[in-house]
Amino acid sequence: MATNQHLVIISLDALGFRDLREHQRSLPVLNQLMTGGAWVKSVTGIYPTLTYPSHTTIITGQYPKVHGIVNNTKLQPKRRSPDWFWYQKDVKVPTLYDLARQQKLTTAAFLWPVTAGSKITYNLAEIFPNRIWTNQVMVSLKASSPLFLLKMNHKYGHLRNGIHQPQLDEFITACAVDTLTNQKPNLTMIHLVDMDSMRHRYGVRSKEAMAGLKRLDQHVGQLIQATKVAGTFADTNFVILGDHYQINVDHMIHLNTLFAQKGWLTPRPDQTFEDDWTVMAKTADGATYIYTRGFDELAELQALIAQVDGVETVITGEAAAKRGADPACALMVEAKAGYYFTDESRRPLVVEPVHPDTLGQPDRYHGVHGYDPTKPDYQTTLVFNGPAIKPGARIERANLVDEAPTFARLLGLSFPEPLAGHCLDGVFKEAVDEV
Repeated sequence: MATNQHLVIISLDALGFRDLREHQRSLPVLNQLMTGGAWVKSVTGIYPTLTYPSHTTIITGQYPKVHGIVNNTKLQPKRRSPDWFWYQKDVKVPTLYDLARQQKLTTAAFLWPVTAGSKITYNLAEIFPNRIWTNQVMVSLKASSPLFLLKMNHKYGHLRNGIHQPQLDEFITACAVDTLTNQKPNLTMIHLVDMDSMRHRYGVRSKEAMAGLKRLDQHVGQLIQATKVAGTFADTNFVILGDHYQINVDHMIHLNTLFAQKGWLTPRPDQTFEDDWTVMAKTADGATYIYTRGFDELAELQALIAQVDGVETVITGEAAAKRGADPACALMVEAKAGYYFTDESRRPLVVEPVHPDTLGQPDRYHGVHGYDPTKPDYQTTLVFNGPAIKPGARIERANLVDEAPTFARLLGLSFPEPLAGHCLDGVFKEAVDEV
């Protein structure tokens, strides 16, 4: 199969199968892409269904236990705001953009997670200052393509308001439009977060989230138009995808508060805890990892956690690893719908409601993700359109790990090692071999 020279991957954070299933006709741009292209309806994510592990799976074709990005944030119990997995150096396997670079293709990324410090040609990395001695400009310059970042900030910085939405997506879209028009990269990856932010703050099906979805549809239209202005549209394949969906919540579970009561960790006033822990929880929002040191009573621990209100299941670390999660965890805990986990160690109750007045503050949400990707109606979705894509093609189900080998085929690339997923042959005009 002859490959095309341009691929644009647009991630609409928190886009669910339900969104396109129920709102296709009110989304003119996405509707046109779906009607004239291929739609992979229900895509099962990875565990935990968090943004950073998911986006790394999307461009590596591997599960978190293999690619190394097992959570959004790192294990730093003494830090109220731990570091995120911002830097590509933490990714243990080849990425799609590295394969492209090796074949002398140009690459661009706009807030694509876990790309800080990468060799992407035009990179605006997703990173934010979480230490008092730094600021957004300093951390972004270190993480991104410096001259490119300065140029984009000079031209479009007036559009943004820190990391607040929807202004951040407006800034990122403007930067991506400029780059698609003037630089014509072979591989472009764009991460838009407006709807995800609205769902966290206002709820999954809130009017604010639905307004965010319509803004995302407009941004996709702007990005497509940029390729038409550039003269690359006829040679560009487009991918619109989600990384996970969300579920509404109204209660928090603070397992570290329980562990502090048991004497297994020493809590601190700021809700962190000392390094002397023997048992600790590390939240993945709708799920949580449990890590242990010098602690042998796992059966007792598993039984204790299983009795906590809002806990749905508790599985062993071995079972979690089989699901693709962090093999270093001792246990993995799944919350019931309506509940999520925090890392807080000194709350008055182990389980407490989320007070409406606190929504929007750190760890206070109306909607979250991170849950088991097989939860009912919790799947994401995937749309293809372009010269290599079969119009009207429909695939009922696929997995997030299937995306990277499919993208590689669109660019004529091959991963050097076997992947967890397989190429989605049904979206192509011509049958292709599996990568």
